[in-house]
Amino acid sequence: QVQLVESGGGLVQAGGSLRLACAASRTTIVLVTMGWFRQAPGKEREFVAAIGRSGDSTYYADSVKGRFTISRVNANNTVYLQMNSLKPEDTAVYYCATTGISRMDVTTRLGYDYWGQGTQVTVSS
Repeated sequence: QVQLVESGGGLVQAGGSLRLACAASRTTIVLVTMGWFRQAPGKEREFVAAIGRSGDSTYYADSVKGRFTISRVNANNTVYLQMNSLKPEDTAVYYCATTGISRMDVTTRLGYDYWGQGTQVTVSS
């Protein structure tokens, strides 16, 4: 079973930056798409960003375009999320996810098979 562990969360001031990382282990399959989701208190888990196997295809939620950048290093089965110009509304638990098969929609939870436990990101004003 693939296991995902997020790291890099923390408390930052508005306008600051954080870099999240998610390392996958027990990977006996190719990790096709890797993505990031977030869930704020009282809200549903929402899509943030995703990246294809080769890194050539990236996807971003409108709310983070121009501020967040997703990348991956396949040799280490790791995906990163560079978050710049953070806003208080970015406060949430951030989860990474992956799938071993190409799926139609990479922007929804149903498009992923494996999930991490999340890392807290808090942005103060």
